[in-house]
Amino acid sequence: MFKAEVKSETLKGVVNIISTLVDEVKFTVGSEGISLKAVDPAHVAMIELRMEAGAFESFSASDTEIGVDLDKIKDVLKLAGSGDVISMEQDEDHGRLVFRIGNITRRMNLVDTSSMSDPKVPQLDIQSSILVSAGELQKGIRAAETVSDHIALTADADFFELSCEGDTDSANLRLEASMLERLDVPGRVRSLFPLDYFSNLIKAVPADTKVEIRLDNDYPVKIKFPLADGNGGVDYLLAPRIESD
Repeated sequence: MFKAEVKSETLKGVVNIISTLVDEVKFTVGSEGISLKAVDPAHVAMIELRMEAGAFESFSASDTEIGVDLDKIKDVLKLAGSGDVISMEQDEDHGRLVFRIGNITRRMNLVDTSSMSDPKVPQLDIQSSILVSAGELQKGIRAAETVSDHIALTADADFFELSCEGDTDSANLRLEASMLERLDVPGRVRSLFPLDYFSNLIKAVPADTKVEIRLDNDYPVKIKFPLADGNGGVDYLLAPRIESD
């Protein structure tokens, strides 16, 4: 059983973030909220998302799994205006999820979750931590997009940098320690990542959100940020591209 009400902006933010990796997803629902784990088809990135009951205007649920097509939920969101509250209810008898926005009712068939596995979250001991606004990262991404399809993240005790090099051009965004919310880096670290994965995620995050980046040499980067006024959160892992000597 699952029944909840949520602000349209909250649901839109969640869907935009998840859909950077997958089109269909399985939500694990319990009395305290919902969660998911998903890996993109190429196994380059993984997302773990949590929404506590407090992220919703109202929430009532028992343990269940709900598989959804995110493109269909995007269609529902197009029916909602800013400030609208969306009602969601599982119709277990017909295998549907029912959405209500004002006088509009939209019913959609649920996706079969039997073939959707729960990916194992790797336990990584990454010491370096950088806390920066998503808006600053978005500036660096805009500078890099016309130069290369990979982006390097570098951090030292004094700075954090996004940089890229193409055949003829280069671009970088350097943020000194005083410009960051936090810079805790024991020693110089650097890794290279596919720009499209990094860009798609960061662009989906509100510019004023504080994003934590955990970074090490030739290690996956772990990106963490809150959702729904702190009533949820995202952990995102992105595999590095190992540079040849």
